[in-house]
Amino acid sequence: MTQSTQPRRAVQQITLAELAEELDATLVGDGSFVVTQLVHPRLSRSPQDLVYAVDPEALAAFPHIPAQAAVISEGMAVPDGLLKGYLIPKRPRYALAILLDVFDKPVHAEPGVHPSAVVHPSAQLGKNVSVGPLVYVGEGARVGDETILMPHVTVGAQAQIGQKCLLHPGVRVGERVVLGNRVIANHNASIGGDGFSFVTPEAGSIETARATGGTIEAQNTEIVRINSNGTVVIEDDVEIGSCATIDRATLGATLIKKGTKIDNLVMVAHNSTVGENCLIVSQVGIAGSCKIGNRVVLAGQAGIKDHAKIGDDAIVMAQAGVIWDVEPKSLVIGSPAQPQREFFQQVSYLGKLKEMNKELKALKNRLAQLETAQQETVGASS
Repeated sequence: MTQSTQPRRAVQQITLAELAEELDATLVGDGSFVVTQLVHPRLSRSPQDLVYAVDPEALAAFPHIPAQAAVISEGMAVPDGLLKGYLIPKRPRYALAILLDVFDKPVHAEPGVHPSAVVHPSAQLGKNVSVGPLVYVGEGARVGDETILMPHVTVGAQAQIGQKCLLHPGVRVGERVVLGNRVIANHNASIGGDGFSFVTPEAGSIETARATGGTIEAQNTEIVRINSNGTVVIEDDVEIGSCATIDRATLGATLIKKGTKIDNLVMVAHNSTVGENCLIVSQVGIAGSCKIGNRVVLAGQAGIKDHAKIGDDAIVMAQAGVIWDVEPKSLVIGSPAQPQREFFQQVSYLGKLKEMNKELKALKNRLAQLETAQQETVGASS
């Protein structure tokens, strides 16, 4: 399913038969029955509601709600006559994504440029662009067709934003940053801030500690800024969560490749590359100059050391600390991160330490008793 800032159709009503075709789902009951919205079972107020009820416990709600149609999971048994019809998709959660697209409730965006917005005379706006209140579009910036800039968005000079993008309130797009088509950036995301990059005139504490294996032999008496003269490139169909930050590169480009989804409060540092169709969950921190492969999953609060490489299809589990490269298709956890099987073996051993300590103390006491008895036997025989 392709992302869009607009619904695939302006749905006011649709039949179960049409939805079954849309979902490639099994239809049971009256295919001509019309539904008007998708709701949670507890929120049903109309017979025309389509309830999403894929958990078996939801069956108990059906006799007490007005809805006459539902989406259920395979294996759930709906009593005869309880509903006009229901749909059984192959993958309920994927079906939910399609249904929410069919019954989409897009953001409210007025057409054209709001009077309070500031758009530089040299900026170029495509067809059907919406520029909301208090938006700033800088010198030489370009905004593609059907893109929506919600209130308080900032687009820096020479930035390029593709078609059908949606930038929610408070998004900051830095100068020279490039966004592809159908990019979604949620509230207060920062794309193209300066990288955290500094140097000392002489070798400082960090460098000497690394060189000596842990001995700090210098002080950081002066810290000099390394400017971030590069940019950020976001490819097509990327989504960026609220308050996520993607820093510009020192010279080249920090790159987020197509189809990747970035959650809230994620940090992607300067010079890093994130591959295609990655899932990066909340509070992940990716340090500078990392190379993240395609289809990688970084679970919540995972931390990636600078210059680390993570291979294609790897999964880094929650709170893992990656301090060395991760091979493709690896599943790692822990800090420092290690293969999942090894980690859980160690956890299992840790759980046995208390009992092992008791057994060790008992063995030590038994050994002491044996030694005492032996000494007494030797003394009595001499």
